[in-house]
Amino acid sequence: MTDPDRQRVVFDTNTVISSLVFTTGHLAWLRAHWSQRRSIALASRATLAELKSVLGYSKFKLSVERQFELLGDYVSYCETVDAIEVCPVRCRDAKDQPFLDLAQSGNADILVTGDQDLLALSGQTAFVIETPEEYRRRVFGAEQNR
Repeated sequence: MTDPDRQRVVFDTNTVISSLVFTTGHLAWLRAHWSQRRSIALASRATLAELKSVLGYSKFKLSVERQFELLGDYVSYCETVDAIEVCPVRCRDAKDQPFLDLAQSGNADILVTGDQDLLALSGQTAFVIETPEEYRRRVFGAEQNR
């Protein structure tokens, strides 16, 4: 793995949405984390398309302008991976496969997700799959050990 402050990380859509939309929620810290370039957030066309789609859900009541602002608040800190290979580990939910493929193709250290279908694959990939809370402990534990 790389330096803990600069690990290559795939954040799933729900994790990103929680940090962008719910600014006082338990994942709000992630926004500062990636904007301070404490990690290298990875994205692909497929994962960004899903993020854009979810930001448009009526339950969030976001104007089109606000959706683009929030998308920009994430994308501007991402490294986009264009050459996507299929991860040999397959997810039972096909909608989650793009995150595995991105992590595999982008040489990610970690895939951060709350999705049980992805978490069930922990230990089966070259990268770590963990919850946002586990990732938080990893990040803040690394900071405390310096």
